[in-house]
Amino acid sequence: MNLEQICNQVCNLSKEVGLFIKTERTSNNSIHVEEKGLHDFVTHVDKTSEKKLVDRLSIILPEAGFIAEENTSTKKGEKYNWIIDPLDGTTNYIHGITPYAISIALMDNDRIVLGVVYEIGLDECFYAWENGPAYLNKKIISVSEKKDLKSSLIATGFPYYDYKRIKPFLESLGYFMVNSHGVRRLGSAATDLVYVACGRFEAFYEYGLSPWDVAAGAFIVQQAGGKVSDFKGEKNYIFGKEITASNNLVFDEFLTSIKQYFKP
Repeated sequence: MNLEQICNQVCNLSKEVGLFIKTERTSNNSIHVEEKGLHDFVTHVDKTSEKKLVDRLSIILPEAGFIAEENTSTKKGEKYNWIIDPLDGTTNYIHGITPYAISIALMDNDRIVLGVVYEIGLDECFYAWENGPAYLNKKIISVSEKKDLKSSLIATGFPYYDYKRIKPFLESLGYFMVNSHGVRRLGSAATDLVYVACGRFEAFYEYGLSPWDVAAGAFIVQQAGGKVSDFKGEKNYIFGKEITASNNLVFDEFLTSIKQYFKP
């Protein structure tokens, strides 16, 4: 399998579907919004975009199944599965603000081998494949070289449905506000992760996420030289609903800080 060739095809597909998403937002068409759950929104654009992605990805790799946010396809592959978020940052999109992104990862059994995140607002395509570097619009990227938390810019996401851990989250937020360059909340976990990969952020953490939110971005962080784990420092970050990511130099200090608030 030529992962580089497949990755280029996925990048082109993401840009095509991204153009549809952007055009729908800037046209006079109204955005039809449904509420899947508490503060969990979906639009006709999410559903149509996912259908477009599934149809084309099925041609690119016919044997692959899908883990897709809107369940456009429930096909499961024996070896390969695409993990898709057709519009990460739907709430941003509904309100006409960026970022919002397409996130696509390819899983080979239990490991990610390819990741693409296309941030539509700035027309930035982040991508990587196994045994290769990470790229942004054809240029190799890497995580930052900041050495400590006090000189780091931290990204996070606010919980929007699972409030059981809201107290430790708010305490951690206060700690990072005081002990770093600051904290940012963009509203798109996929974008947060690739911003770590290219050095705009030093670190990112969030809980309550789904595989399609993090699979591609986490892989790109790793290929860019960073580290990714769950809050325990283990590898259950794709399906475990919690993730931390940073450059190598800050990772241990960052994870230790998170552990003091999010105890097992």
